[in-house]
Amino acid sequence: MRLLVGLGNPGANYALNRHNIGFMALDAIASALRFSAWRERFQGEMAEGVVDGTKVLALKPMTYMNLSGQSVGEAIRFFKIAPADVIVFHDEIELPNGKVRVKLAGGSAGHNGIRSLDQHIGYDYWRVRLGVGRPGGPDDKARVKGHVLENFAKADGEWLVPLMDAVVTALPLMVAGHDGKFMSKISVLTNPPPPKPPKPDVADKNKSEPN
Repeated sequence: MRLLVGLGNPGANYALNRHNIGFMALDAIASALRFSAWRERFQGEMAEGVVDGTKVLALKPMTYMNLSGQSVGEAIRFFKIAPADVIVFHDEIELPNGKVRVKLAGGSAGHNGIRSLDQHIGYDYWRVRLGVGRPGGPDDKARVKGHVLENFAKADGEWLVPLMDAVVTALPLMVAGHDGKFMSKISVLTNPPPPKPPKPDVADKNKSEPN
């Protein structure tokens, strides 16, 4: 069994914030893969599904970002899930828009949701870092906080929608433990190679040659 966790803040006012990209990822997964309806459990919303034969639980903590670990801690203790079977989707300002990196364990890098999880379940869980970019100008905490609590712009849909689709498509690889292949698959899906130019027609080539 795997537990997927999306980090964000509850309520309509936060729904389109950059900080809520973890919620967005889980909503996309649950919808596309036809998970059960969301229901209130463990101070959050939980849905259930199957990904390539593996039972998967999806959890969106409704405790607000800073207390996300309380919800996740309750869930893993109830289901007896090891932290290494927890996959957390969250925003990452140190990555450009649409870039994805995965790592097991590590520090919080100032992310309050990750810091809360570290406190409640330890460090040995998977983090799927979804890039939302860093704001320009002075590098200060107030500016960063404002950036992540702002809504995505309409233009962000050009990379955000393909990213969510790619996360859904590549998810079986992550659930199976192939984090490197998961990242590679997303990279290919969000950055497809340009189409090859058509080969010249033999008849046209002959016409262009002098007699």
